[in-house]
Amino acid sequence: MDARAPLHMKRTVMLIARSNKRFAVPLIAVVLLGAVTAEAQQSPDPRVADLVASGKVRVGVGLGSPPVAIKDPVTGELRGPAWDLARALAARIGIELLPVEYPRPGAVMEGAQANAWDVALLGIDPSRAAQVDFSPPYIRYDLTFMVAAGSSIRNVADADQAGVRIAVPRGDISDLRLSRTLKRAELVRANTIAAMVDLLRAGQADVCAGTRPGLLDELSRLPGFRVLEDRFGVILVAMVVPKGHAGRIAYISDFIEEAKASGLMQRAIERSGLRGVEVAPPGNPGPQK
Repeated sequence: MDARAPLHMKRTVMLIARSNKRFAVPLIAVVLLGAVTAEAQQSPDPRVADLVASGKVRVGVGLGSPPVAIKDPVTGELRGPAWDLARALAARIGIELLPVEYPRPGAVMEGAQANAWDVALLGIDPSRAAQVDFSPPYIRYDLTFMVAAGSSIRNVADADQAGVRIAVPRGDISDLRLSRTLKRAELVRANTIAAMVDLLRAGQADVCAGTRPGLLDELSRLPGFRVLEDRFGVILVAMVVPKGHAGRIAYISDFIEEAKASGLMQRAIERSGLRGVEVAPPGNPGPQK
């Protein structure tokens, strides 16, 4: 018998075993599971004791990126592989999941120093490391471009030319990466992913920059456009916490490695039906260019 079970629970187990041998094993298992669960609830992991005390985890989430989270316009439900992982984290801790929504992924950083969220879902980028700590990544996918079907731009290198206007969601990974690498093209920033696509559709931009899964999803609704085959970077998505919460990020990091190893993350990707999304490799390789 599990030594953690309290004395009254041990006595109950003995009575079950004596009174009904046929059902003793399954009933004992149920009783012991309840005992261990009760013990776990009484003694939460100290690394997330503050979250357990509050009864909830506030998760910062930028809307519009299918691998992270999109919002059903009718039901208001959030869905996406990263959001599924946030659900699993809250369930593991045994607390409520409370979304803190932003109009685009990059806007989530606005809440980093304002105590607006406890955990956030964000791409790893060195420019963010001064304000937040990153877990190991759990998913990865390409950053690439979408152009009109008749565009002369055939690959990523073609886009970096004088006079080319590249639309990006303000502050998102594509904005951060291209701001560091472009030499000739001009960035046109939009406040949401949908607004970025509208710039391309209206002819106010020549190129849209974004994630391959997200652009492919847009392409299904936009005849007359195409997504380039090559990429200008790889995005690794992680959970982040504001600086100063070493225990919390350690707990989350352990959880994410387990989610990758157990197949939980792969199943979330498969449920989403998204193309171009992969489980990140074990460990923390750091941001990829």
